[in-house]
This record gives sequence, structure tokens and C-alpha cells, in this order.
Amino acid sequence: MTRLDKLKQQAKHLKAELYALYLAYRDPRVPWYAKIFIACVVGYAFSPIDLIPDPIPLLGYLDDLILVPLGIALAIKMIPADVMAEYRERARSLQRQKPTNWLAAAVIVSIWLLFAMLAMFFAMRATRR
Repeated sequence: MTRLDKLKQQAKHLKAELYALYLAYRDPRVPWYAKIFIACVVGYAFSPIDLIPDPIPLLGYLDDLILVPLGIALAIKMIPADVMAEYRERARSLQRQKPTNWLAAAVIVSIWLLFAMLAMFFAMRATRR
């Protein structure tokens, strides 16, 4: 098995885990703090817009390569093992397409706009001196 095949297999596994988290989110056996964290991780991963745009060299893929897998791993640790096993099986049987989270996209665009407004504020303040 080549290195590329291994990476593809790992990416497929992460996608399945992410979908299982998506399904487990509404289960009453999942603690409330895990639900909040799962909502953040799944919302960000399914968002059509990244916090750090991919065209930015190196940093653009940082969230996809480090932040999302780390978030998935932490979220899985917060869920009881039997619950996660149940939703892993359900995710395998459903094999759906990745849903799009437009709410997460709106939050990310809002963050970008906030940073742009702050940058303009500081630029205008610096030019007044």
C-alpha cells in the first residue's frame, strides 16, 4: 500500500468518524459539554468556508490537517464508548454525502468581517496621528 493510499484511507476514516459524531450529537446519553464541542467541530468541518482560506500557503491547510482531526479525536473521547460504537455502525450503514453547514459559514464570515473592521479601525487611528 502506497503512502497516498494510506492517506486516502485515513481521510475516509475521519469522514466516517465525523459523520458518526454528527449522528451522536442528539443522543441523550451524550453529556451536554460534549454536545457543545461536537457542534463546534462538526459545524466547522461541514462548513463550506474555512476560518483560514486554503489558498494561504501552509496555513490554509493547517485547519484541515491538524485542527479538524484533533477536534474529532477529543470529541470521541467525550462520548461513552457504547454510544460511539452504535453511531459508527449507523454511519457506515447510511454512508451519506457530507452535509453543508451554512450557519457555521455565516459565523466564519462574521469573524472575517470583524477582523476586517478592526484592521480598518486601527489603520484609520494610525493615520490620524
